[in-house]
Amino acid sequence: MHRIDIQTNTRLFQSLFHYLLDDVVLNQTRLNKIPVQAPRDIYLLLSRFLPFYNSADRMESFLKHCPAFPNAFFVGGPSDIIVTELTDQLLKLKVEPVLLHYLSQIKILQGMELRMTTSTRLKSCLYSFTCPGCPVYPTRAVRHAAWHALDLLFPVGQYPRHLISLFFRLLYPWYWPSSCWNFAISCMKAIFCSLLRLIFSSWKKVIKPKQP
Repeated sequence: MHRIDIQTNTRLFQSLFHYLLDDVVLNQTRLNKIPVQAPRDIYLLLSRFLPFYNSADRMESFLKHCPAFPNAFFVGGPSDIIVTELTDQLLKLKVEPVLLHYLSQIKILQGMELRMTTSTRLKSCLYSFTCPGCPVYPTRAVRHAAWHALDLLFPVGQYPRHLISLFFRLLYPWYWPSSCWNFAISCMKAIFCSLLRLIFSSWKKVIKPKQP
């Protein structure tokens, strides 16, 4: 059902999501009344949609109510489980507005202690969205959002990453015209905004009444 919302960028099942989150997963009394496997399946399902339904404020409670998983020794703790599910979800997203929303909400993962394998997998996933072409063919907006998310979650090494990315872009001359055009547009926008700020600040000084 939630896949319908993902594919159409709607929130038809948001009430169902919040019911499962607030009245089932975060309600220990109800959890004790259902089979052992059910809380695990619900937890994995909700982990994929926390950013989509803007539930970042529930993350701390959600982590504390993580059920016991039999393969926790191999998978990791609650943070690793959530990040693994979100990484899988990101790789499956095909609708650009939904993907942009996920990337903008990925900040909820900031500060989590992750295993090296989980961290590397998330980093690789985000990096795949920064590269034009295969395998995901991201748009320019998605690439910029992915770079922002990558730099936010993994600030160490962000400058070498950008330099390496620039080097590989230079290996593909057919990307040069679009890159130069976008760079020129960005520069013109920056200059235009600076001129507007200068004009408005000068105008305020002119119309500001002089104190006697």
